[in-house]
Amino acid sequence: MLRNISLLASKAPLQAFNARAAKSTYTRHTIIQTLITKTSPINQPSSHPRQQSRHFTSTSPSLEKTAFKAETRQLLDIVTNSIYTDSEVYVRELISNGSDSLEKLRHLKVSNHSGLLRPSGNEGVKITSSGGVVTIEDGGVGMTREELEVNLGTIARSGSREFVSEGKDADGDIIGKFGVGFYSAFMVGERVEVHSKSAKEEGGGFTWKSDGGGEFEIVEGADEDFERGCRIKIFLKEGEKEEWGKERLKEVIKKYSNFVNFPITLNDEEVNTVEAVWSKMPSEVSDDTHKEFYRFVSGAFDEPMYKLHYRADAPLDIKALLYIPKFHTEKYGMGRMEKGVSLYSRKVLIESKSDVMPEWLRFVKGVVDCEDLPLSISREKAQDSRLVAKLRQATTRRLVSELEKFKRKEGEKFRTEFWPEFGHFIKEGVCQDYQFQSQLSKLLHFESSKSPAGELTTLEEYVSRMEAAQQEIYYLVAPSREVAERSPYMEAFANTKREVLFVYSAIDDFVMSNLDKFEDRKLRSAEDKDLDVGQGDDSSSDASGDKPGLSASDADEVCAWLTTTLGPAKVSGVKVTNRLGSSPAIVTNHESGAMRRMMRMVDTQGGATGGLDVVGPQELEVNPGHPLIVGLSRIKGEEEREGMAKDVAEQIFDNALVQAGIMDDPRGMIERVNNIMEHVVNGKE
Repeated sequence: MLRNISLLASKAPLQAFNARAAKSTYTRHTIIQTLITKTSPINQPSSHPRQQSRHFTSTSPSLEKTAFKAETRQLLDIVTNSIYTDSEVYVRELISNGSDSLEKLRHLKVSNHSGLLRPSGNEGVKITSSGGVVTIEDGGVGMTREELEVNLGTIARSGSREFVSEGKDADGDIIGKFGVGFYSAFMVGERVEVHSKSAKEEGGGFTWKSDGGGEFEIVEGADEDFERGCRIKIFLKEGEKEEWGKERLKEVIKKYSNFVNFPITLNDEEVNTVEAVWSKMPSEVSDDTHKEFYRFVSGAFDEPMYKLHYRADAPLDIKALLYIPKFHTEKYGMGRMEKGVSLYSRKVLIESKSDVMPEWLRFVKGVVDCEDLPLSISREKAQDSRLVAKLRQATTRRLVSELEKFKRKEGEKFRTEFWPEFGHFIKEGVCQDYQFQSQLSKLLHFESSKSPAGELTTLEEYVSRMEAAQQEIYYLVAPSREVAERSPYMEAFANTKREVLFVYSAIDDFVMSNLDKFEDRKLRSAEDKDLDVGQGDDSSSDASGDKPGLSASDADEVCAWLTTTLGPAKVSGVKVTNRLGSSPAIVTNHESGAMRRMMRMVDTQGGATGGLDVVGPQELEVNPGHPLIVGLSRIKGEEEREGMAKDVAEQIFDNALVQAGIMDDPRGMIERVNNIMEHVVNGKE
């Protein structure tokens, strides 16, 4: 006898269903109409639990409408075709159902349940594909006739949820919650049969049949060649038969269900041979097992540089196994890496390349399994974005703490292996993740003016070497150490004990700007204006000492002349400085050359930086003791040498731009340089 598939009038599954289904106007309208029909005074369900899922059959004129049955068929169509984004998930859903059935059986055995009348059966999930039929079979508890009618004939009724609600303590291993996953079989099947033999009764079992059109039938008897559990036969639609062969099924099993608690065989070949290593205690996992699992989750062939395997009960129930590889692929020009950590719930994949880790930790590979996540009805996403953010925060905090431990306990390995490979990502985190910025800043490594080339130091080590009077941390952005050491901006530090960190990439400029301070000490660029680093006993930049130089009035006069000669398009101001020794002038408070190069690259790729061809007005600081400035002061007022004086002034300014790394195109000064050299070689005045 054909029966109608009904909608369970339980509030919780309807809310879960609505959260997912309301994505489309059509779906939202249908659900609202269904709820109105179910809760209207005319169709108010009985309080009796067995009557809540039944249709009204009264012949009263006010109850003769058949719209409810039509909407139920519509709802089944929505469940079949609109909840899930990909038809492949039917494999995951039916395997999860089979796993739950086996888990229930295991629980009943452990609890010495006396009602088990079928002691033998398949102890796993068996899948076959042949002749246009996909069969998924488990050796679990199976279902009685009544259970087939109630569980499969009622949309959104979860037998697993009922099992847990009855006080069973197997909640941690039960996957299903919503009661709609079974109907995903109709996405690929034109009809479905469920052959069931309950472990709690003897006999030939029963078979549930439906073509997904809103009606089903249950007949006595089931296939004879299995002892216990459920055998689901999906008779594939014509367009699906070629799709669901052995290889496609194997691919989907490995993607979603590789780590369920029971063996899965496909055409008699065991598929899920890799264990859910993260679910074990860390002390139970050998190094060889870690290597094998790392290669599985990363798709790599090497060994991990570092691993983090931990469990946490608060604030969330988390089991995580994370690996740091030995290398990353972005440096080879292969594009931005996708995130490498997958999110699982109860060993079933929820999302690969998930957001459980922030973007700057995309080099990390592994698995995070959280049982506390409320999943969408499709089990393809977590519903509560706040809880996901909480999970991301918890896992990130633990990993950052582990990186600090790595640096502290294996400092040499961190410095020589981790930092050269992944330092760029840590710098990215400093700029992006303000919550962990303070911790990440302790991981930063730089070269220093007080250490040999290639030797790295940290901000903590820098601070430990600071003299008592020093209140700032100094750094210089340069293309290389050689350029940094020869930079005019280093002249101020030549005769002091103050250390300068050398940073070589554009992101370092971002890092220092975003960080601003470290342990209450300001980070200060050596290229900043008004830099006072203190002077040594033998300062070469003291213009008032024994070295010849301009008087204060002459220095002020040459500054005023340079301001007028160079003009407002080039300089915003010119002043005397005592920070220089062998250089005549510098420009200050500008974007570093590395930063400008990166901005120019963004600009050429369609960014909105704009105006990079123009350096803009600079603050020029001149050394009053330098022979070039002294000589310029002398000739600037001579009428016959006025042209030469202007050329020299322009060249001094351009040289300062070159040394700052911010002259993008030096070709414009070639004619002037040639003119100056001509005057020199020909002895012209």
